[in-house]
Amino acid sequence: MSVFDWDERPELNITPLVDVMLVLLAILMVIAPNIVYEELINLPQGSAQQQMQKKPPVHIVITKEGVILVNKEKFDRLGFIDNFYRFAEQNLDAKSTVTISADRSLDYGMVMSVLAAVKQAGFSEVSLATNG
Repeated sequence: MSVFDWDERPELNITPLVDVMLVLLAILMVIAPNIVYEELINLPQGSAQQQMQKKPPVHIVITKEGVILVNKEKFDRLGFIDNFYRFAEQNLDAKSTVTISADRSLDYGMVMSVLAAVKQAGFSEVSLATNG
């Protein structure tokens, strides 16, 4: 016959429960930033129906000999400022981007005078192309 002791208190081992809860917490912390809630919204029609047109860029090339080409059209170096101003008013959009490519052996002042002429013609987005 076995004797049952009513005063004996069993100890609860909660270590496995804590381990399981920590694993679930780690899984939740990893997955939570990736949860995306998507709300379906019917947006109203905008008033602007016209698509924006992309402006063609302007390429200016200065060769080693000092010949200036604007979109493959030759310009004289001496009268470039005035000629480019007139050419830009008639043929180019002032909001388009301008890229200046110059030979590395050219004088710094010549490249800067072309840059000044482009700025004077009203172009605001001007960049100098490099090799690298």
